[in-house]
Amino acid sequence: MALTPLSERMIEKLVKPSVSDGRRMGAKGTKERCSWAESDPLLRDYHDKEWGVPQYDSRALWELLMLEGFQAGLSWLIVLRKREALQSAFKQFDPEKVARFEEEDIQMLLNEPRIIRSRAKIEATIKGARIFLEMQKSGEDFASVIWEMVGGKPIQNESPMSTHPLAEEMSKNLKRRGFKFVGPVIVYAFMQAAGIVNDHSHNCFRHKEVIRLISGKLHRGKE
Repeated sequence: MALTPLSERMIEKLVKPSVSDGRRMGAKGTKERCSWAESDPLLRDYHDKEWGVPQYDSRALWELLMLEGFQAGLSWLIVLRKREALQSAFKQFDPEKVARFEEEDIQMLLNEPRIIRSRAKIEATIKGARIFLEMQKSGEDFASVIWEMVGGKPIQNESPMSTHPLAEEMSKNLKRRGFKFVGPVIVYAFMQAAGIVNDHSHNCFRHKEVIRLISGKLHRGKE
């Protein structure tokens, strides 16, 4: 859980890759894809199957936002490598279960070498679960709140971007609700990963596929 457009240096330190180039030319007969996805097989698989596909499920969106928070100061590749362990540690990111975590659980997580052992990020995830449930209790659907911020449909960028004005607005909204690790950069990475914005390079084979997913020409609708 997914930023194309920063810089080649920032891919190593922060989110996903560079937009300066935005594509990688493959050998004859091979698919062209966003250049950031070519550096590792795990990134390639994630790019080809998940990144940029519109997600409408509230729990899945919340999980993705939490995973993006875990990447702060790190690379997305590190998160992908630890994703299964994080899912196991956080009960498959079930908000009801995570919201019940207490200090004993936090200590256990801090001693789990397979995950990203940051107390601040662990506590932010637990708090995020409680906020998710509070929203649910008050009649707010997490997915609906997120998608309403962008008018209910994915943004189609003409070219990959490093941020978007709506990322600033979404960041402020999430911060007001009490979420942590939701600055504009992280939020924009979340928007790209969740298909809220389509930032696949126009030369990338997934660009048009994602558009077809959105328009219903491929067999994938709202889940």
